[in-house]
Amino acid sequence: MKRISSLLHVVMFFPAAIGVAMVVRRSLAIGGIATGSPPFPGAAGFDADFSRHPFITFLHILPGALFMLLAPLQFLPRIRNGYPRWHRSSGLVVIVCGYIIGISALFMPFFLHPIGGLNESVATSFFAVYFLIALSMAWRAIRRRDIVRHRQWMIRMFSIGVAVGTIRPIVVLFFVFSGLPPQMFFGTAFWLGFSLHLVLAEWYIGYSKFTLHEVGN
Repeated sequence: MKRISSLLHVVMFFPAAIGVAMVVRRSLAIGGIATGSPPFPGAAGFDADFSRHPFITFLHILPGALFMLLAPLQFLPRIRNGYPRWHRSSGLVVIVCGYIIGISALFMPFFLHPIGGLNESVATSFFAVYFLIALSMAWRAIRRRDIVRHRQWMIRMFSIGVAVGTIRPIVVLFFVFSGLPPQMFFGTAFWLGFSLHLVLAEWYIGYSKFTLHEVGN
């Protein structure tokens, strides 16, 4: 169990790092600083769409970057046990950023034109609602000093929050092997990425139930 937990603690930083890199690239593109080629055909129009709505874009991606940086640290026992005050303070920042991310994700389809069209919009909205529910349940549990349920819902929330970092490699695989235009597979990539993270979260919660109860005692 300890080996699996240690492995997951390492692996979870990869999608978070991809997410931060995406924020940096998007910010540079909006600022007109990034002059390189778009990562895939059709991305140039998508970048332009974000540039036309910088407020809602930055409202979503800047808290997202902070979330990606701080949320993984919430699950490191060395930090949680060694620096409890910092753990609680940074956890509050994660929760605030989470609400901004989730709520802004619900409004973005009304301002932007997703590459994957309606399929992508539905996937984004569905998992944004789930993300906000998990976040609210985690906040409710910690207010009641229910550490076990708090960590379970935090795992669910975190898995959805960093899934955007897994969606991008899925998009690349679709682009390389399917031969389809991005409009045809972007929405499917969103469903696959979010669903994969949700399944892994539930598996980990079930597998580590005994350990989670031990933490609460």
